[in-house]
Amino acid sequence: MASLGTLTRALSHRNARIFFGASLAAWTGLWMHRIAVSWLAWELTGSAFWVGLVAFCDLAPAVIASPIAGAVADRADRLRLTMLSQAAIGLNAALIAALVAADLMGIHLLLALEVVGGIAASFAQPARQSLMPGLVPPADLPAAVALNSLTFNVARFIGPALAGPLIAVAGVWPAIAANALAYLVATTTTPMLRVEAAARRGHSANTSLFRETLDGIRYAARHPGLGPILAFAAVAAVLLRGVQEILPPFVDRAFGLGAEALAVLTAAFGVGALVSGLAVAARGRMAGTTRLAVLGVAALALATAGFAATGWFAFGVLCAAFMGAAGSVHGISVQTLAQNSSDPSMRGRVLSLWGLITRACPALGALILGGAGELFGLRWPVLLAVALSLVAVAWGLARLPRMAAALEGEQAGR
Repeated sequence: MASLGTLTRALSHRNARIFFGASLAAWTGLWMHRIAVSWLAWELTGSAFWVGLVAFCDLAPAVIASPIAGAVADRADRLRLTMLSQAAIGLNAALIAALVAADLMGIHLLLALEVVGGIAASFAQPARQSLMPGLVPPADLPAAVALNSLTFNVARFIGPALAGPLIAVAGVWPAIAANALAYLVATTTTPMLRVEAAARRGHSANTSLFRETLDGIRYAARHPGLGPILAFAAVAAVLLRGVQEILPPFVDRAFGLGAEALAVLTAAFGVGALVSGLAVAARGRMAGTTRLAVLGVAALALATAGFAATGWFAFGVLCAAFMGAAGSVHGISVQTLAQNSSDPSMRGRVLSLWGLITRACPALGALILGGAGELFGLRWPVLLAVALSLVAVAWGLARLPRMAAALEGEQAGR
C-alpha cells in the first residue's frame, strides 16, 4: 500500500484524475440509487423480506455474471467494455426513474430491473478494476487500489447525504434519475483515458469463454493465499454485510424514523470507511495486510452486534461508523492482496471473483436476514450471524501465516 504522499502522486497522473473523477460521480449516483430503491421497496411493501429481495436482485446476478465478466475482461477491450457496461447501468436507472415518476412501478417490475442493473454492474466491475495497472506506473498501483476504495467510500458519504433530503422533499425518482445522470458522465469521460494496448486487453482469445472462466476459478481456488482469503471474505460478507442492505426495516422498526435517518446511517458507514481507508493507505507497507483483512472482520462483527442490539439511534449511528471503518479495512486489504498476488493474465478473473463476493454474498445475507427478520425479528438473526462470523475469524487467524506468505511477497503471483 502507499503513504498519503503516494496517494497524491498517483492523482498527479492525468488518467488517474479522469478515472477517479468519473468513479466519484458514478458511485455517488449509485449510492443515491441504492437509498432510493431500498426506501421505495419499503414503501411499496412494508416488508423486510421484500427489501432484502430487492437488494438480492441487484447484487445476486454476480454469481453467474461475474466469473464470465472476468473472463471477458481478460480477453476483450477493457476500455470499451467499461464504457458499454456503464452506459447500460445509466439507461436502466433512467428507465426506473421514469416509471416511478409516472407511478407505473410495482415491486415485481422493480425486482426485474434491479436484476438488469446487477448484470451490467457485474461486467463493469472487473473491466474497470483491470484497467488500473494501465492508468498509473507500477510503483503507484497500490496507491491506485487504495484510491479506488477511498473514492467509493467518499461517494458512500456524499450519495446518502444528497439522497435523504431529496427523497424527503421530492420523492425517490429524482434520486434514481441522478444515478442515470452520473453514469452518463462516467460513460462519456471513459474514452478520454489514454491506456496502452497491452493494458486494455489481457490476452488474445485462444480457447472458449467458458474454459477461461473455469480456468480463473481454478487458479484462485488452488492459489495458497487467494483461495483461503477469498473464501474467508465470502463467508464474512454473507454473515455480516447483509445488514447494510436492509437498513429501512431497522430504521423504521428499531428506531422509529424515516428516510432522513436512513441517509444518516448510510453516510455514517461512508465516513467510517473513509477515515479507516486513509489510515490503511498511510501504512506504507504490504506486510501485515493479511492480518488486517482478518481482524477487520472481527471488528465488523462486534460493531454489527452493537448496531443490532440497540434502539438508541445515536449509538446506532456510532456503530454504523465503526461498521463502515472495519469493512473498509477488510475490503481494501483483500483487494490489495488480490492485485499483488494475481498473475497479470488472470487479474480480471480474480478481481471478478472479488466483485462476486462484494455483490452476491451481501445479497444472499440480505435475503436470509430479511426472511428471518419476518419470522424472528431483526435482532436475533443478526446476533447469530455475528457469532458465526467470529468462528470464521478464528479459522482465519489459524491460517494467517500461510496466507500471508503467499499473498504479501513482492510480485507474489508472478
